[in-house]
Amino acid sequence: MADQREPQGTHSHQEGSIEERRARRRAAHASQTYAAFIKRLCDRGGMSPAVAQQAAVSVLCAVEQRINSDETRDLEAQLPNKLADLLHRCERHEDELPGKFGREDLLRRVGEDLALNPDAVEPVVRAVLNSIRDLISEGEAEDVMSQLPEDLRELWRHPV
Repeated sequence: MADQREPQGTHSHQEGSIEERRARRRAAHASQTYAAFIKRLCDRGGMSPAVAQQAAVSVLCAVEQRINSDETRDLEAQLPNKLADLLHRCERHEDELPGKFGREDLLRRVGEDLALNPDAVEPVVRAVLNSIRDLISEGEAEDVMSQLPEDLRELWRHPV
């Protein structure tokens, strides 16, 4: 019987097309970027990866309600894809916070989301916001900050 295997030097389907390999590399890069963000957040906030992810979504959902939709799109464009995808599915806050709210409402909401002691909420919020600021351009950070009231700007600013 003749050998039915492919001759040497031809590529099998396992390797995939160039587009498939590029898609795998993009997905791997997106996963690595997101993992690095979560690790940074865990280190800064002293939390587990699961809590870090929940904290990031909770804080960013609230911040995104406070800025206009164009700015939300600009911000999400600079976030790791996996985090932006989680935010697109964040419907929890859509009707829970009014369009205008300040620091106390944001801290209360995040505290409720994460079941945190009120004293533990602000350090978590600051850890999330500082980790986000590390991912985005300074121009984008300034654009977001320009749409926040002063009491939320204080949380958004990098510590001095």
